[in-house]
Amino acid sequence: MADERGIKVENQSGSETKEKKARDVLLVDKYNVEASEILASEALGLPITEAVQLYEQLLSTFPTAAKYWKQYVEAHMIVNNDDAIKQIFSRCLFDCRQIALWRCYIRFIRKVNDKKGAEGQEETKKAFEFMLNYVGSDIASGPVWMEYITFLKSLPATNPQEESHRMTTIRKVYQKAIITPTHHVEQLWKDYENFENTVSRALAKGLVSEYQPKYNSARAVYRERKKYVDDIDWNMLAVPPSGSYKEEQQCMAWKRFLAFEKGNPQRIDSVSSNSRITLTYEQCLMYLYHYPDIWFDYATWHAKNGSIDLAIKVYQKALKALPDSEVLRYAYAELEESRGAIQPAKKVYESLLGDGVNASALAHIQFIRFLRRTEGVEAARKYFLDARKSPNCTYHVFVAYAMMAFCLDKDPKVAHNVFEAGLKRFMHEPGYILEYADFLCRLNDDRNIRALFERALNSLPPEESVEVWKRFTQFEQTYGDLASMLKVEQRRKEALSRTGEDGSSAFESSLHDVVSRYSFMDLWPCSSKDLDYLARQEWLVKNINKKAEKSILLNGVGSLEKGSAGHPNNAKTSTTSAKVIYPDTSRMIIYDPRQKQGAALLPNTTVPGLPAASNSVIPAPAAPLAGGTGTTKALNDILKVLPPALVAFVTHLPSVDGPSPDVDIVLSILLQSNVAPVQTAKLGNPHQQMSSAPAPNTSDLSGANKSRPNPGGAPFKSTREGHSGGKRKDMDRQQEDETLTQSRPLPRDLFKIRQMQKARGVTSSQTGSASGGGSAFSGELSGSTE
Repeated sequence: MADERGIKVENQSGSETKEKKARDVLLVDKYNVEASEILASEALGLPITEAVQLYEQLLSTFPTAAKYWKQYVEAHMIVNNDDAIKQIFSRCLFDCRQIALWRCYIRFIRKVNDKKGAEGQEETKKAFEFMLNYVGSDIASGPVWMEYITFLKSLPATNPQEESHRMTTIRKVYQKAIITPTHHVEQLWKDYENFENTVSRALAKGLVSEYQPKYNSARAVYRERKKYVDDIDWNMLAVPPSGSYKEEQQCMAWKRFLAFEKGNPQRIDSVSSNSRITLTYEQCLMYLYHYPDIWFDYATWHAKNGSIDLAIKVYQKALKALPDSEVLRYAYAELEESRGAIQPAKKVYESLLGDGVNASALAHIQFIRFLRRTEGVEAARKYFLDARKSPNCTYHVFVAYAMMAFCLDKDPKVAHNVFEAGLKRFMHEPGYILEYADFLCRLNDDRNIRALFERALNSLPPEESVEVWKRFTQFEQTYGDLASMLKVEQRRKEALSRTGEDGSSAFESSLHDVVSRYSFMDLWPCSSKDLDYLARQEWLVKNINKKAEKSILLNGVGSLEKGSAGHPNNAKTSTTSAKVIYPDTSRMIIYDPRQKQGAALLPNTTVPGLPAASNSVIPAPAAPLAGGTGTTKALNDILKVLPPALVAFVTHLPSVDGPSPDVDIVLSILLQSNVAPVQTAKLGNPHQQMSSAPAPNTSDLSGANKSRPNPGGAPFKSTREGHSGGKRKDMDRQQEDETLTQSRPLPRDLFKIRQMQKARGVTSSQTGSASGGGSAFSGELSGSTE
């Protein structure tokens, strides 16, 4: 059997396999465009009896795909199935305002009426007028106008009266065509001039001069119109919005085109302008069929223009296109209610509710409000009693009806009873407790408010009671006495300390509590700077007991533990954030600059203080790591080859847990570090300078600077101490630096400018010579460590 199946697969053609895959894809995703195109291509090669099923499947998914309708019709036209063709045109013409499909319709009409004589000619003429009435203002309708004029010229005239009537009809069609901004407007104008000159040169001069400005306006508007039309993809299929870039671009292109048409740039009469706008909306919905905002905009435009009936028809079509759109149903019901049609509006709400079992809580609430507006209090109360039995009835229904009874019916007793009835079902919902508390606050019922909070906090688990505790605390801070205020705050800390939500329980009290007690609305008993500081301290306290991985790439083993307690920035950066995805540190190794290009397998050894790295391909180190001091020795080797300024910067960097360091911390270290100025005047061998540069003792990396906490752990002497014995050298160096600074352009790097400014400022202040110091820079550096 396996061999037989294999033979069958081999015998299948590539196209059959492709079509089968397309069918399988459409079973999963019926809006797949590529699979649909493959299926449409397959239908072209099938007899019409077999292709009907494919076309019906495609058009049930894409009911506004004019190219599929046209293909479907032409397949029937080949076999002269006129009845099927008429039926198809009746299904698609009004929803697909595309010129190619309508020209196919005219071709069919002319074919049917070709041998019927005068009667057939009249039917064809009506079909042309019908078509031009619906799509005549399309930018691509020029060939249709030309075809209609040619058809009119071909009609026989047996007497002068018929000839005059025919010429008058042709003239009117020409005059409509030349004021329509189409691709063929210039050609139509030339034909019109020839037509008038052929009929009567005396009459032509006046008519041409009369319509010349109108034609010029149409031609100018066409040029602007074409810019908007060129941005639109006329072959796109209508699929539900997925947020892709192409879909968003097409949506915006259509909205720009609609705005252009609504502006009536040609300044034509309102009837003609509305006809163009209607055509643009209908064509837009062929492609944005699943976009509810386009349907709403179309209906709203009709309503604003006084065409309420047309707006209602738009909503009815929209609900067929998007039957699951609640917002369109609400908008439709609102339109019906606004014009006084209560029963049609009620039917819309009832369609939302269905049998009531699967109705959403929002649908119940909106229907209660509708009944209260239109039928009175009793109808709303009756429906609420039924709605609360629904399985989808949430606490929102109780809150909405209770507040309606309180605010609209002025009946606090009913509202209180509703809240109490809901409390039996929704005691576990913090949102319901808070709404009930707000209602009691409006009643000024402080005793029942406290009782409600106590009942709720006794039943709610601690992890769900955070907001209730917060509201209880705010209530006591606003309306309670000092003793009750402090008592509730203490109870809140004790209750939430077990959940990790309130880390402030690590201390008995904090200044943040006092700020909370003595603030009101947007008035605070401290400055915004103090608020920022307190918020930061609160965050640090909440995370003070959490374990965090310490970065050892630059700071060595144990350096962070010694420095983090004294520096708040360290506490922030050493805390592992739950929202950051961290790399696999078990695979990280220390970089050694002596490593060669060749790669070797690292033995399965473990360096003290580092995670084990096994079976990892890394560059082989030039020298083995020492047994117990591998990390320190590796750091020492790295620091020996770095310039002193870079060593100072690296050793002051804080530990980083995450994808990037804290910018504020790095900037503060850069601005506060006493980094020795780089001797750029003495140019020599860079390698010799790096080798001769004294490296700090890496055994002291975990220490702390006496002047301020040192995250990196490397002690450095202050700039004042380093320059106290060499004033003359400092003056010489300053003169060399000033000469170099004046002879080359200023750096654009802000940090480099600040370093140079600080170095120059320190030197000049120590030597007492301020000549030229900082003259190249604007302003003095703030926040000096001196």
